[in-house]
Amino acid sequence: MQIQVFKTKEELGKAAAERAAEGIREAIDERQQAYVIAATGASQFELLDSLVVQPGIDWSKTTFFHLDEYVGLPESHPASFRRYLKERIVERIHPGEFFFIDGDHPDPDAECRRVGNLISQHTIDIALVGIGENGHLAFNDPPADFETEDPYLVVELDEVCRRQQLGEGWFKSLAEVPGKAISMSVQQVLKARQILCSVPDKRKAEAVRDCLEKEISPQFPASILRRHPGTVLFLDEDSTSLLKEGGPCL
Repeated sequence: MQIQVFKTKEELGKAAAERAAEGIREAIDERQQAYVIAATGASQFELLDSLVVQPGIDWSKTTFFHLDEYVGLPESHPASFRRYLKERIVERIHPGEFFFIDGDHPDPDAECRRVGNLISQHTIDIALVGIGENGHLAFNDPPADFETEDPYLVVELDEVCRRQQLGEGWFKSLAEVPGKAISMSVQQVLKARQILCSVPDKRKAEAVRDCLEKEISPQFPASILRRHPGTVLFLDEDSTSLLKEGGPCL
């Protein structure tokens, strides 16, 4: 794992976007196609704004996969991750393909199998991810399933996770936040050649500390990233505020 710390989340997002663009260009040069996992949420705002204006990328040669989606939430809802990704990626760069998770599917397990079959056919070049306030990776809340090889699974969202979504302004009340989601599994995330993890803001400081200083454990889902040599963790001064002096990045 590499760790990079920036003064602001804007600098963090720009650096992560430049690293992602480099990996996408390399994949297109080598194999004529780049496969990318796209995350959502407030941690990705600056990264995506910078990524879509990076030069020298033939976006028609990119295929994107959706990291996670709420079960039962219509795409018209402001919190819909399909809506987020269409507005922030698809409508701006028009990638060759974007495989979305249908959170409205009447059989979520069947939808897991459908998108799982699609992603299983490819090796992911770049996974863009974040870390939740409870330490989750994708929507794998603690204790996360570190063992399943299924690419996608239906998960229960814990209250800390649901309160984060409320606090970020996606919902008007906690009761509106769905209790279930379809999430990419931890093992599927780890199959990516590079994992670029962006974690700005002071509210993520405890999760960053747990990721880097606690044991690698399902209780601290993002800690598993330390086992992946292609992980780059992009932090700002706020999100590193609880790390020990002389620790992994200070």
